[in-house]
Amino acid sequence: MPRSVTVVPVAVLLVFALTACDGGVRGSAGASGVRDPYFPKSGNGGYDVTHYGLTLGYDPGARRLMGKAEVAARAEQDLSAFNLDLKGMDVSSVEVEGKAARFNRSGQELTVRPHDDLDKGARFTTVVRYSGAPETITDPDDSEEGWLRTADGALALGEPTGSMAWFPGNHHPSDKATYDITITVPEGLKAVSNGELRGEVTRRGRSEFDWHVGEPMASYVATVAVGKYETRRSKTADGLPVYVAVDPEQARASAEVLARIPDIVEWAELNFGPYPFSSTGAIVDREDDAGYALETQNRPVFPGAPGTDLLVHELVHQWYGNSVTPKSWRDMWLNEGFATYAEWLWQEDHGGDTAQDVFDALYEDDYFDSREDSDAVWAFPPAKPPSAAHISDSPVYERGAMVLHKIRETVGDDAFYDIVQGWAAAHRHGNADTDDFTAYVEGKAPDEDFSEIWEDWLYGEGKPGES
Repeated sequence: MPRSVTVVPVAVLLVFALTACDGGVRGSAGASGVRDPYFPKSGNGGYDVTHYGLTLGYDPGARRLMGKAEVAARAEQDLSAFNLDLKGMDVSSVEVEGKAARFNRSGQELTVRPHDDLDKGARFTTVVRYSGAPETITDPDDSEEGWLRTADGALALGEPTGSMAWFPGNHHPSDKATYDITITVPEGLKAVSNGELRGEVTRRGRSEFDWHVGEPMASYVATVAVGKYETRRSKTADGLPVYVAVDPEQARASAEVLARIPDIVEWAELNFGPYPFSSTGAIVDREDDAGYALETQNRPVFPGAPGTDLLVHELVHQWYGNSVTPKSWRDMWLNEGFATYAEWLWQEDHGGDTAQDVFDALYEDDYFDSREDSDAVWAFPPAKPPSAAHISDSPVYERGAMVLHKIRETVGDDAFYDIVQGWAAAHRHGNADTDDFTAYVEGKAPDEDFSEIWEDWLYGEGKPGES
């Protein structure tokens, strides 16, 4: 994504109260959050989701979403209760393994108490039926996410917490899953999501679109886009399917840049290794439909026709961010630093400034037009944003990219590309954090000393080299 005294949750108290009144309970309640350093309520403990089956119906005129979520998971402890993240919406029923389950709501927590306790290691499916007007969520940095109304439909964006506005789940990047997403909309509209379009049918004034995501996906890069899109299918030279959906108002302006998707993917594979997903593409909405682009899996979302650099940025996120996903929101620089550095490499390989040129301009405060923007690069270390409001600030992007350039300077080009390709391969479809990355780099170049890079560029306060 580019920039543009301990209190116990009520839901937890209720779960323990229910548990205490029921003799013979073997398990305990799963935690109502994973203690992410910036979003401690996000995610839930006690289970791991393996698959989401979402059946959705949306009426833009009534602004109403009808949903059924089938959440397949594995218990990681003996469970008497567990939580799902869901903000807003009305829940009509919950079932666990085909039996009605008690549930209650508190804030974003949907607490579920199954009819029978779940043993550690057990695989189970929870079915939640819900409906209502999905919310738009304002982030700590004042950007909007969740369910965004558009001129002709809606756009669901999830970074960092917006996905809980339109389906219940374990909404933290550390828990990835596969998906089936079926969306029904009024005839004349299209519904675009992640993965592969398996089926499309229209009957009785409604159109149904069935999407399948076969590779693990973090919920924050799941999307649904409803509107009067023009869609186009093609393939790269290697046969990778390309699916683009463009608002008609943006079709002409975006045609030339979107035609470069196969070339960009081919270039990225040379630099970063095999493309990690089963298809690629893009969704282009109107300029005022969202305030930012987002690297939604398989096909990133853009508000208006993107420039080439932005398209490169979001496509390279498919490697770094979507396939190799951070363990927590503290590790955002591993997403944004890589995607930003990819922009520099693209320019370097296509007749523009070299990565060294960009690095030097940033260090000399000559890259941005304003002094305020130049100073912002040094506001905090990329691996230590001061709060949730700053995880998409300049140090995470530009200074994160500068860390990668310092590694490249230290080891040379051949070793550097071995590192970035090996990193993408080692954690393909998984999660990793900053400690994993620094250990990986040190292991790939054991004769080099990276301590200055880590201490001054990754974790150090202020501009390195200035007292």
